[in-house]
Amino acid sequence: MRKLTILLAEGDLNLGPIVKTFLEKNEFNVRLVTNGQAAIKAYSSEEIDFVILETSLEVFDGYTTAEQIRDLDPTIPIMFISDKHKDIDSIVKGFEIGADDYVCKPFSMEEVLCRVNAISRRSIIVRPEDNIFEIGEFYSFDYNRHILTYKGDSKNQPSEIKLTGKESELLNIFCLSMNQTVDRTVILQKVWKNNSYFNARSMDVYITKIRKYLSNDPNVRLANQHGVGFKLTIHKES
Repeated sequence: MRKLTILLAEGDLNLGPIVKTFLEKNEFNVRLVTNGQAAIKAYSSEEIDFVILETSLEVFDGYTTAEQIRDLDPTIPIMFISDKHKDIDSIVKGFEIGADDYVCKPFSMEEVLCRVNAISRRSIIVRPEDNIFEIGEFYSFDYNRHILTYKGDSKNQPSEIKLTGKESELLNIFCLSMNQTVDRTVILQKVWKNNSYFNARSMDVYITKIRKYLSNDPNVRLANQHGVGFKLTIHKES
């Protein structure tokens, strides 16, 4: 299994190398940069699986850097490091931008490692060439091409559905979290960037469309977890 590559943007010239060395000792590849501009350049030109950003970076701060990286890839895991200890406004701002986690200085190396591992497990990080998912017996989803294929059975020929961008983002989230409940707020932040009432209603419309696309296989269920979120499950016949 290949090592995941972390982009670490830390302006503290003492702390950055310490975090880098610790993560490398724990089986990660680490690309260290010291400002936001360098982080965006590195992300644009290299294969990165996970991003750690200090909020007070120079040239572009961590928030601006995160927004630009999010424009390049809405699903890349991002964790903020801040020296504003438990500043609720800064923490809220980070999550509104789309952070997966937020840690305040001072912190232990073990805490950072645990958070990175936890996010990695939830995200089931894969490279773009791997973004093809088998959904039950009859469906295949190609996230890169935004195509859901119904492979049919012995009586039917394969057929393709071209998904919209938001439909693809939603189905990708559910596939990455197969058999796990995905919180409504998390979906809204990742796909719509905020959880307003109107975006919530829009999300419900898209969820209904995806259910219809998957309706040819009765063992595939996109269930509403009342008051919490949604879960994509595959029920195998006994």
